[in-house]
Amino acid sequence: MSLPPPADQTLDTVSVRERPPTAPPSGLKRVVVAAMAGTVAEWYEFFLYGTASALVFGTHFFRQTGNPVDGIIAAFALYAVGFAARPIGGLVFGHFGDRLGRKALLQLSLIVVGVTTFLMGCLPTFDVIGYWAPTLLVTLRLIQGFAFGGEWGGAIILVSEHSPDNRRGFWASWPQAGVPAGNLVATLVLLGLSTGLSEEAFLSWGWRVAFWFSAVVVLIGYWIRTKVDDAPIFKEAQARQAELQESQPGVGHVLRYHWRAVLIGIGARFAENILYYIVVTFSITYLKLVVEMDTSKILLLMLGAHALHFFLIPLVGYLSDLIGRKPVYLTGAVLTAFWGFVGFPMMDTGNAWIIMLAISMGLAIESLTYAPYSALMAEMFPTNVRYTALSLCYQFAPILAGSLAPLIAITLLERFDSSIPISLYLVAAAAISIVAVSFAKETRGKSLRDVDAEAAARTARTTQNV
Repeated sequence: MSLPPPADQTLDTVSVRERPPTAPPSGLKRVVVAAMAGTVAEWYEFFLYGTASALVFGTHFFRQTGNPVDGIIAAFALYAVGFAARPIGGLVFGHFGDRLGRKALLQLSLIVVGVTTFLMGCLPTFDVIGYWAPTLLVTLRLIQGFAFGGEWGGAIILVSEHSPDNRRGFWASWPQAGVPAGNLVATLVLLGLSTGLSEEAFLSWGWRVAFWFSAVVVLIGYWIRTKVDDAPIFKEAQARQAELQESQPGVGHVLRYHWRAVLIGIGARFAENILYYIVVTFSITYLKLVVEMDTSKILLLMLGAHALHFFLIPLVGYLSDLIGRKPVYLTGAVLTAFWGFVGFPMMDTGNAWIIMLAISMGLAIESLTYAPYSALMAEMFPTNVRYTALSLCYQFAPILAGSLAPLIAITLLERFDSSIPISLYLVAAAAISIVAVSFAKETRGKSLRDVDAEAAARTARTTQNV
């Protein structure tokens, strides 16, 4: 009996192209909604924190020096701290998610993120409790980041493992669309509060209401997730592992047998992750400090851009099913290198429509690198370590990329009083992703069962050679 082809063998794109369309499995749409419900809830909270860092935390939770930029820099530094806990959370949730099931761990991560976000809205400010304010905020931020680390991988895998092979790019991109959907909900809430209240009232207590509202969003997401189950391929892998009495492979197994795919997965995120946080988080600060635009107007522009982003992500996911993951991804990475040189001058005009176009362009480019990522990663790792591996790739990269992007951007802006250094920063991010994805093999249309068989064969060969 011949062994299946090795994992690094190029996929036969002709056979994939000729493969007849596969109907979505029964219940797939319910699985997609369940995955998105949690993703929307968690990204509502994450975007809320990022926006509050730009608008509120700098003045409320840190000692004031007379320079408003200092407080914002401190808030963005604390913003980055949450990213440090995400890989740890990703590995813990990934390990137990591969062992116990995707659904159970997704439920837990959603509840923890919801509780910490609600408590953030209850914290006293620096004027009330002094340095305990940033201390408590960073503690909650670390717990939130830990739980958030388990969300993306589980949601993507839940959908990917239920999806037909030739439409995985489309279906697996829907949880990704939960990101702009969550941002959209958060922006709507903040916009309603900022327009319905005076600026003084919003900064005093109005922002807290947005954090408390997270409890409603989380409860809805939790209830929807109770209606789905893990995919058959995962249950089969669990049964096979139990029959063979094998222990659950951990991160050591992933790094030993899949290190090349891990490096590709981490490097691929740089362009997408840095561009996203520059466009969505740092732009708020840039428009407020440089363009001197009021908060409500900024949030209104973000609202329109997030709505467009929501529709673009599944469209790009579908495109990756037609022409491949790599061509779509590499196009987005190349365009990332150019956005800063175009986007910031457009913002400098002060014209609302041009600014919204700049933000929308940035998110459209980001879609090209974000939408195909979920399917590409799911098709690179076998079922028994997929949750651990995806969480490792997705959550480790932001420590070096997105977590520092707003902080680096505002530091560059303050030092050079120009957007050019920030644009060059985006060029460097794009270069890293272009190199990483260039080493990836095309996975469009690949069966996850083939991925499992190839990984088993490769592991057996490696073990025999030791």
